[in-house]
Amino acid sequence: MRNPSHPVATLPIDRTRRRLVGAAAAGGALATLGAPAVVRAQAAPKIRIGYWPIASGLPLYVAVEKGYFKEAGLDVEALKFAGAQQVMEAMLSGRADGSANGTGSANLAIGEIAQPGLFKIFCTNPSNAKYVLDEFIVAKDAPYKSIAELKGKKVASGPGIQNVTLAKTVLERAGASGTSVTELPIGQHVAAIAAGQVDACYTLEPTGTIGRMNGTTRVLEAGVIAHYVLGDPLAPWHGGSASLTTDFIKKYPDATKKYMAAYFKGVDLVRSNPDEARKYMKGYTAIEGPLTGEVPLAAYMKYSEATPESIAYFQKFFDLFTDKGIFDKKVVVADLIYKG
Repeated sequence: MRNPSHPVATLPIDRTRRRLVGAAAAGGALATLGAPAVVRAQAAPKIRIGYWPIASGLPLYVAVEKGYFKEAGLDVEALKFAGAQQVMEAMLSGRADGSANGTGSANLAIGEIAQPGLFKIFCTNPSNAKYVLDEFIVAKDAPYKSIAELKGKKVASGPGIQNVTLAKTVLERAGASGTSVTELPIGQHVAAIAAGQVDACYTLEPTGTIGRMNGTTRVLEAGVIAHYVLGDPLAPWHGGSASLTTDFIKKYPDATKKYMAAYFKGVDLVRSNPDEARKYMKGYTAIEGPLTGEVPLAAYMKYSEATPESIAYFQKFFDLFTDKGIFDKKVVVADLIYKG
């Protein structure tokens, strides 16, 4: 993760936008194929969905492995990326048609600023102290009892501008202002603490559960974004979002509806039978074996379930990034929600 100043945050976007090529040529090529070929292409497109290998992407994993997409006649390819920023860049460059839950909402918003109208969000994964995704972890025997005690310590966070900004904000508001934060891949957090390379990490599940089960780390506090950014430990933090690009939605309206319906079957299974759903994390995340039964699950909110209160909390989250100078303009959440 990079220093969360605005110029640094926008550099990946600038590079990505320079890679946006071929759209006009592709359109011309389709035209030469004739109407029937175009119709066939629109009827059964390959849908490329970027995901970050964390627990909250579970609805996508379920829908792929349970065959929900195939049942709907869809060809869906799940593309694994190292971080949410890479998912967003793939959507900008046309290499991905959407994102799975768990993809940082603020990372997506940076893509929206770079290319207005890039995507629509159709499902979020709100988390808090009850539905845990975000947390600070420390060594099992570390003396720290609160985040405030991390002032001046070595702290790491997951990759991407969203994670770095949130880690710094939580530290500031919890009383550990001035603490530097370094970027570290989430898969290395537990090992880094065990080796004494860092004193604490702002991380996402399943990291806290992995560290607890192997006896090396413990959770110092969970649901920290709801607590310190939104002001209520039980407020919904819409930190990750499932989306489709507006280009895909416009080109393939029927496939869009089928895709969302199949994806929502994945959400419904997570809600109704979490024990059954959990096993589908294997292969997509580092979660397998006994760990699958221990990892806390985020909640999920379909676009049709969005309430004014929930959207207000979502907007408060985005406004933090405007206030910090990460967004160079206000991003209106309501404009990004899919309307059906």
